[in-house]
Amino acid sequence: MKDVIQPYNNDAFVGNLSTPVSTSSFTKGLLSNLPAYRRGLSPLLRGLEIGMAHGYFIIGPFDKLGPLRNTDVALLSGFLSAVGLIIILTACLSMYGSVSFDANNEETKDLLQTSEGWGQFTAGFLVGAIGGSGFAYLLLANIPTLQNLGLN
Repeated sequence: MKDVIQPYNNDAFVGNLSTPVSTSSFTKGLLSNLPAYRRGLSPLLRGLEIGMAHGYFIIGPFDKLGPLRNTDVALLSGFLSAVGLIIILTACLSMYGSVSFDANNEETKDLLQTSEGWGQFTAGFLVGAIGGSGFAYLLLANIPTLQNLGLN
C-alpha cells in the first residue's frame, strides 16, 4: 500500500496524495475535457456550457420536492424558483470575480483568470442556465404530448 499512495510530486507538505485514481491518465483526460479546464474555449462558451448543464437539472428538485409539488402549478413554480436561484448564483459569480481578479493585472495565460474573462463567463452562465431551465420546463410540460407521438 505504501508504494501505491504517495505524496503528490513527492512533497509531503502539499496536502495532496497521489493515488492510482487521482494521477491516472484517464482521470487527467476526463478533467481536462470539462468546460472549466478545456483549452481553446472562450470564457463565454465555458459559462454557457456550464450554465446549460446546471440550469437543466436545477428545475427538478424544485418541481418534485417544492412546497407546491402536489398542485397544478408545481412545474411553473419549479421553473420560476430555478430562475430565481440562477439569478442569485449569477450575482455570487459576479461578486467572486470582482474581488478575485484585478482589472489592471491582465497578464495571465488563461483568459478566464481575468476580470474581463470572468465577466464573460458569468454572462454565459446566466444565459445558459436560464436556457437550460427553459428547455427542461418545455420538455416536462409537454411529456404527455411527446408520449402520444410515439403511440401512433
